[in-house]
Amino acid sequence: MRKSLLNIFRFGIKELRILSRDKVMMILIAWSFSFAIYVGATSASVELHKAPVAFVDHDRSTLSQRLVDAFTPPYFKMEGVITAEQMDAGMDAGAYTFVVVLPPGFERDVLRGKVPDIQLNIDATRMTQAGIGAGYISQILTNEVAAFLQQQDIALPVELITRMKYNPTLESTWFGSIMEIINNIALLSIMLAGAALIREREHGTLEHLLVLPVSATEIMLGKVWSMTLVVLAAVSFSLLFVVEGVLHVPLSGSLPLFLGGVLITLFSTTSLGILMGTIARTMPQFGLIFIMTILPIMILSGTITPYESMPEALQYLMHLVPTSHFVSFAQAVLYRGAGFDIVWDEMLRVFAIGMVYFLFSLSIFKRSLR
Repeated sequence: MRKSLLNIFRFGIKELRILSRDKVMMILIAWSFSFAIYVGATSASVELHKAPVAFVDHDRSTLSQRLVDAFTPPYFKMEGVITAEQMDAGMDAGAYTFVVVLPPGFERDVLRGKVPDIQLNIDATRMTQAGIGAGYISQILTNEVAAFLQQQDIALPVELITRMKYNPTLESTWFGSIMEIINNIALLSIMLAGAALIREREHGTLEHLLVLPVSATEIMLGKVWSMTLVVLAAVSFSLLFVVEGVLHVPLSGSLPLFLGGVLITLFSTTSLGILMGTIARTMPQFGLIFIMTILPIMILSGTITPYESMPEALQYLMHLVPTSHFVSFAQAVLYRGAGFDIVWDEMLRVFAIGMVYFLFSLSIFKRSLR
């Protein structure tokens, strides 16, 4: 047992030395957990920013002017009050994303307790702004009408109070930075483990290992722990210095608990990488298999699109992928401050999937060595 553990340790040290001499791979690791996290978190913003909005005001009252004045930067760029003819021409030309039409007698009907209709025209070709902006505009109009009625000593039957938990300012960087780290964990761990095995085959050192008194399990575990250590160290650096330090994202939960989940996930993904490296015979073949595998994992695990919005059959299929459970685990720990008593089941699922991946990869690896 002691000799076997020593062999696993030595194999891992060998992999770390080989990786340290691979300048391209080292640059990729450094980029993926530093600049790539910053770029991914800040470039794809989902906040509304200077969306052009205009008003067609048929009422010309105090309330209608108040509604016009409520749309201010940085969320909206007020284009002023226009006519109905200008609205059609401007939306056709793409000059306005939103045009609010206030009907005649709007203030009079509101004061009489009626519910007049407000028409909101949206240029839906700007899909992200259209979806988010519609909610913003509805909330602004409702709040301004409510404030106006309170000034007129007219009581509202219902008062809606909205509280945002975990991300009160709705900053997309808080979500994007962590999801970018999760994507890079899967990407780098699979790539490093698979490339390490392909490198052995292409350099001819795999045949040298076969004449040594070592088992396939020892060879595989050496690659798993060494690549896991590299990615785990990169994740720790990225969380502390990039996410918290540069992006100023508050991490509510336990960092050691999150890194424990990362460790279990890396056990699964590195095993998957070795499986891919065993099936592929050359680095180009591995690259093609890697692309076909990593893209569905990154897109369908919940880091880009909500997991619940996918077809039900696809959700069941993604239960077999460890990153699907890891996304849920990471969001619970880092965003909501969940403890081990809440996320232990997700960790157990990831570990069970990892054991299946490892044993299956080991059987294929042993067969290839024979």
